[in-house]
Amino acid sequence: MDLGIHYANFSHPQWETRLADRLTGTARIADEGGVALFTVMDHYFQMEMLGGPPEPMLEGYTTLGYLAGVTERIDLGLLVTGVTYRHPGLLAKIVTTLDVLSRGRAWLNIGAAWYDREHEGLGVPYPPTAERFERLEETLRIVRQMWSDDDGPFEGEHYRLAETVNVPQPTRDRVPVLIGGTGERKTLRLVAQYADACNIFAGDDPAEMAHKLEVLRGHCDDVGRDYDEIRKTILYMNDPLADADAFLKAMESYAGLGVSLVATMPPTDDPEAWTTSLVSDVVPRLRDL
Repeated sequence: MDLGIHYANFSHPQWETRLADRLTGTARIADEGGVALFTVMDHYFQMEMLGGPPEPMLEGYTTLGYLAGVTERIDLGLLVTGVTYRHPGLLAKIVTTLDVLSRGRAWLNIGAAWYDREHEGLGVPYPPTAERFERLEETLRIVRQMWSDDDGPFEGEHYRLAETVNVPQPTRDRVPVLIGGTGERKTLRLVAQYADACNIFAGDDPAEMAHKLEVLRGHCDDVGRDYDEIRKTILYMNDPLADADAFLKAMESYAGLGVSLVATMPPTDDPEAWTTSLVSDVVPRLRDL
C-alpha cells in the first residue's frame, strides 16, 4: 500500500513568516522518503472546522506548480478540485501544464464542490446540488476529449466549447482522474463511468468502505466497466503515529478490500517532524501490505 500526505492546514506557529518554508520542507521530506502522493486542498477560504476564512489558505494549482519545482518524484494533486472553481476547458489546460512541467506527476482529483461560503464570499456562482453534478459529468467528458485526438467542439447543457485544442498534451495518454466522495447514487456512478480512482473518507473500521466498494462494483457492472481497473484510495482521518501498530492493522484490512493508497493529514504544529517520523516508522511497513 502507498502513502499520501494531504497538507490541509497552513496555520502552524509563525505561519506569517514560515508558511512557505514548512510546506517546502514537508513536501521534500515526503518526496525523498517514499511518499507516493502529496495533495493540498482546493479552497478559497479555509474550512470552518480548521478555523474558517481568517486562517491562511493558498490557491491550489499555483501551490502544486510550486511544489513541482521543489520535488522530483512524488505525484501531485488537489484533494479535491471543486468543479465550480474553474471552467473545464481551462481546468484541463491547467492540469496538463502541471503534468508537463512536473514530468508526468499530476493527478486530476475532482468533486462536485460544497463550500457555499467561499463561493458567496468571492462572488463565484454556486449552483444547486443537482446542477453541480451535471457540471461535474460534463467536465469529466470535456477533459477526456481534450486529452484525446479530438479537438473539435463540445456541446453540453452547461458548457459549449468551439475547439478543444490542448497543446502540449499530457506526458501520458491522459492525466489520472480521481473522483472524491461517497455518494452512492451519483458520485460512485461517475467513478465507474469516468474515473481512474476513487477516494473515500475512512477510519479504523473498514466495514463502511466495504459497503461503498460493493456499490461501486454494482455501478461498474451497470456501465460495463472493469471494477479492478479503478484504483481505490482513502483519506484516513486519524493520526497514524498515535498508534502505528493499530493504524497498520487497520490498513491491512483496507488492503484486503483492494485499497492501494491511504492519504493522511499532518495533525501537529510541526508537519516536517511529523512527516520525518512517518516516512521512517510507517512507510516501509505500509509498503509490505
